[in-house]
Amino acid sequence: MSKKVWLITGAGRGMGVEFARAALASGHSVVATGRDRERVSKVLGTSSDLLAVTLDVTSAADAEVTVRAAVDRFGRIDVLVNNAASFYAGGCERHGRIV
Repeated sequence: MSKKVWLITGAGRGMGVEFARAALASGHSVVATGRDRERVSKVLGTSSDLLAVTLDVTSAADAEVTVRAAVDRFGRIDVLVNNAASFYAGGCERHGRIV
């Protein structure tokens, strides 16, 4: 297996954290993103194979900065895990049926 460079959105919590930890543990490099870079850094720690970057996926400017930072640091991006999302529950469940 060759070392890959992963770009993971939504890496500040939940599955994004787990994806990032698994990739790092497998010897890959990770660009971990989230709206709060400090939170991403706090949950993932430090590593020469980790780059934490602020990214709001609704911002084209943030996306461009993130890609440039990834390429500047690691030379490329091999894997994209587009995990960033918002979940709003209640609408369908409130009526006891799924519409």
